[in-house]
Amino acid sequence: MLRKVGESAWPISEKDAVVSIKDASYPIPFPQGLEFNSPAHGCWNIVHTGMLIPEAHQIYVCADNCMRGVVLTAAEMHAEDRFSFVIVEEQNLLNGDLEDLTIEGTADLIRKLKKMPKAILLFTVCIHHFIGCDLERIYRELEEQFPEITFLRCYMDPIMQKHGPTPDQKLRKAMYESLDSEPDKMDTKQISILGSDFALDQSSDLKELLPKAGYTVRELQSCRTWEEYKELGNAGTFLCCYPSGKYGIELLAKRLDRTFLYLPLSFDYEEIKKEEEILWNTLKPEDNQELLSWIEKKISLCEAALEHTRQVIGNTPISIDYTFHPRPLGLAKLLLTHGFNVETVYLDSISPEEKEAFAWLKEKKPELELRSTVHAKMRLLHEEHATDKILAIGQKAAWFTGSRYFVNLVQGAGLQGFDGIRRTAELMEEAFLEEKDPKTLIVKKGWGCTSCI
Repeated sequence: MLRKVGESAWPISEKDAVVSIKDASYPIPFPQGLEFNSPAHGCWNIVHTGMLIPEAHQIYVCADNCMRGVVLTAAEMHAEDRFSFVIVEEQNLLNGDLEDLTIEGTADLIRKLKKMPKAILLFTVCIHHFIGCDLERIYRELEEQFPEITFLRCYMDPIMQKHGPTPDQKLRKAMYESLDSEPDKMDTKQISILGSDFALDQSSDLKELLPKAGYTVRELQSCRTWEEYKELGNAGTFLCCYPSGKYGIELLAKRLDRTFLYLPLSFDYEEIKKEEEILWNTLKPEDNQELLSWIEKKISLCEAALEHTRQVIGNTPISIDYTFHPRPLGLAKLLLTHGFNVETVYLDSISPEEKEAFAWLKEKKPELELRSTVHAKMRLLHEEHATDKILAIGQKAAWFTGSRYFVNLVQGAGLQGFDGIRRTAELMEEAFLEEKDPKTLIVKKGWGCTSCI
């Protein structure tokens, strides 16, 4: 018998979808089951990310029901000329010729392209895993047919996302597997910052510190040709700030026998200080006092910015969501310790990197509310229009609260280090003072992604 999801009484109970942090479990605070997908789709997906590689073409081999989303992503970016697909039909499964379909369909598409790409991001999908498809044969035969093209092994297999590396992590690994470097081309004074969808802001700590230490910074986002992309591999050091990129960039550094630094995005003064001391001691160990003086000035700028923003915002309730930044609980802790009124954090799991912030909030702010974004009840537990003024930090927070005052930024964007804290305070102040229409902004999947090409 079919039964209505949720409670029969109205208003619907918040049980299992909302919890005070004092009662929340780590790392999964909500029961898992049927999931709701809100219309706030601002984060990048694998199509957006793959488009960062210049002179590359993406090919997806998938059934048409799953193809719709990736096709729309390419269309919204005006990048239809860099995207193709092969449709898998039932007969391909019954006849056992999925390998042949993938090889022949991909080869046919390549021959029809107006310009031969430098690389093909070939995405196989869940069904290839279900039926035990010989993926090595597929790539081997395509590489033999098109030796001038680099084939990157990519996967659109969300069924695997709870077991081992996620599709996002695997893509960020695949994107750099063609990087190599001759020993005499390695530049010990070059650092390649990789793994994120966004280039770091020019005002970010790393963009300021690295030139001070005499280093050249390269990022994928600034590459316009395949040759410029390949130069990323000449770096003597690979640096990653974004959690999803760590898996792939660490393997890249190991393969090329280079120095690897993981300096994750953070809102904690002490953590940022330790990270930047590690960086400085790795690159310029003879002069640590210069760094300490620089850090002291940066912290003063952060404190001034946070205090100014607090004076403007006052006791206005604040809601934060995980799509704004990989450290939503860390941001909540920073704001609470500076007198802001953080009431709610929207998330569905707690990263190991946030375990300490979770424990701190559990003790110091036990009434802080955690709200799921994917629990089935959240289809109804959202507001069309906020009755009171709420500052939402992130698109999902804006959608669920109905606020017209929100920070419209995803995945940490270019924020990093102490400068990232200062910029966050400025963005909060701007959002508080400037009303936005959420319906024209946050309901668009991949909002702002045309910048990636």
